[in-house]
Order: sequence, then C-alpha cells, then structure tokens
Amino acid sequence: MLIKLQKKTLVKIQLIGYILTLFIGVFIVLTTLQLYQDVKPLLSEQTDVFSDKSAVISKEVSVFKSVNKDRIYFSSKEIEELKEQPFIKDVSVFNNADFRIKAYSNQSENIPLFQTDLFFESIPDAYIDVKTEDWIWNENDEVVPIIIPENYLKLYNFGFAESQGLPVLSKNTISQITFNLKVIGNFNSEVYKSRIVGFSNKINSILVPETFLEYANNKFGRSKKSRISRLLVTFNNPTDERILQFFNENNYSINKDKLEFSKLSFFFNSALVFVIAVALIILVLSIAFILLSFNLIIQKNKAMISNLGAIGYSYKSISKFYQIVISLATIIAIIPAIILGIVVRKIYLERLESLFEFSESNSFILILGVAILLVLCLSYSFIILRKMKGIVLPKN
Repeated sequence: MLIKLQKKTLVKIQLIGYILTLFIGVFIVLTTLQLYQDVKPLLSEQTDVFSDKSAVISKEVSVFKSVNKDRIYFSSKEIEELKEQPFIKDVSVFNNADFRIKAYSNQSENIPLFQTDLFFESIPDAYIDVKTEDWIWNENDEVVPIIIPENYLKLYNFGFAESQGLPVLSKNTISQITFNLKVIGNFNSEVYKSRIVGFSNKINSILVPETFLEYANNKFGRSKKSRISRLLVTFNNPTDERILQFFNENNYSINKDKLEFSKLSFFFNSALVFVIAVALIILVLSIAFILLSFNLIIQKNKAMISNLGAIGYSYKSISKFYQIVISLATIIAIIPAIILGIVVRKIYLERLESLFEFSESNSFILILGVAILLVLCLSYSFIILRKMKGIVLPKN
C-alpha cells in the first residue's frame, strides 16, 4: 500500500531527464580526464629533454654575416634586452666547444667501426630533463654523457645504415654503447669514453654537461673569449603574439614548428579544461535538478507523508522507497557511462598507438566512476532521510 502511494508521487520524465544528464556529465568527465592522462606524455614531448615552453633562437645568417662572422653572435646588451621582454620567462646561454673533437669506436666493441668529427655545446643543467646521475661529470670521471638530436639517429637508421648494410639501432641499444672521444687543442690531446644518455627533438646540437665543457675549454681551448651564437629561451605563454613579432623585427631565427606545437599544446589543454568545466556544470545541474524535483515532490505530498507517520510508518521506511528509486536511477546513468568510457578509451588508444610511440598509463575510469556513484547514492540517501525525518518528526 505504501509503495503504491509513493509511486504516484513520482514524475517519470524527471527521472529520465536526470538519468540522461547525469550519464552525459559523468561520461564526459571520465573520458576527458582519462584522455588528458593518456595524452599527457605526448604533450610534454616524452622523447625530448626540454620543456615545450622553450625554444632555441639564433640570428638569421645573411650575406653580410657570412663576410663578418662576428655578427652572428649575441652581445650582452641583446641578451639583457631579451630578458626584459614581458613574454620571456628566462634566457639561457649555449656554451660552445673551442677545441676539436673526434669520436671513434673500438674494434673490441659490438658496434661497427666508425670515426667522425663532432662539435659540443652545453646549457645549464636545470634545463636538462634526464636522470641526474646520468648527467654528472667530474674531472676524475672517465665517461662523458652526451645528448644528441633524435634526427641523427633517424638519419643513421634510415639513411647511412641502409646504404652501408649496417644494423639499425634503437634508442635503448645506442644508449648502452660506449665509444671514445679524442679531444684536441692548445697543443694537447686526451681520450675519454662517452655514452649517449638522452635524445632531443628541439636542439640540433650535441650537448655535454657544463662542467665538462668548462674544464675542456680551459684545458684545450684555443681562445679564452666566450662567443654566444644561440640562446635557449623559455616563454611565459608560447601563444603570445608578441613573440614572433619581436623576433622578426630583430632578425632572430626561432624554431617555429616547436613554437606552433607549444601553441597547439596550450589550446589542447585549454579545450580539455573547457570541456571538463562544461561536463561538471552538466553534472552539477543534473544533481540540482533531481534534488529540486524531490523537494517539490516532498512539498506537494507533505500532508500524505505526515499522515503516514501518524498511522505508524517510521521516517526510515517512508524514505526507503525514494532512496532506492534515486539510487537505481543513478546506477542506470553511471554504469553505462563507465562502460562507454572504457570502450571509447580502448578505441582512441588503438589509434594513438598506431600514430605514436608512448607508454600506456593506468586507467582510472572504473575507480573514479564507482567513487562518483557511491558519493551520490550516499548523499542522496542522507538528504532524503533528513527531509523525511523533518516532516514525520517535526521539531516542537
């Protein structure tokens, strides 16, 4: 009898509306947060050792600069001017090797014999994102860690190795190989061992620790004068329109592709935040909608609920029906949202894996979805219980 009376108080269209809006809100929140977690390694350029808010700049090479090479170097005044720009967070200097370097392999090593000339540069260690223990060099160390451009490895694998009939090398394989460095200069020479510890997509240069380059320049350098031809600039906001305008006006060359990637990364993050915000609004509105609907039902049938209490029904027994109905509606909305979220993630992961090389992150769709479900069901039960208690057992 009690259930029949309570059924008549429900408005089915309100429950359907709640289920639909809650389903949409939860699905978008779950999938968007999971998508961000999965794509985050790609946005931070997992194969690069530098932040995506930084870029390398140099001066444009013209006919006049070809005649007078000193024009390609940055003066102290120009560096200070860059640091004063509102869109630039920090400016770091590239130090150049002022000595000759030859790299060669030993016949005993499990790699093809090779010998080549190299050049070295360095930047402050704070900008290097490799394991700290791999990027430390002291005067007594035999092995010099190196970071090379990823393009160098690709050129070897798909160009040189193919034409010479040599084996291709993965990043992991080449990182295990040790080869020799012969440093020559200032009527002196010395041989060091070296190993590649990282790869860069942003800098077409071979990097070594600052400590090694300073030591080697002092010992083997031909000149004591420091000349700066490239800078690593970190931006506050890579989408700032003033960046390219300033660099064009000063004839500075910048890797525009990386800057555009930073812009895309910024817009992607902004879009995700916007989508999550909209989803949360939908979620909050659906919760507010069902609470408002329940409150209207209570107010409309207040006399009937009071009478039920008067004839012996407890507020808990009266609440039970509404608790079950709203909990079932919440389950019907959230469980399909979880299932659909898992299916959608599987589809876009297959697509991402076919386009990029990255490590799959852990899925939290099920855990977060169940957490939302439990929080909502328990909250609804508590609110309904309080409302019914207030009507059946009014305070004197």
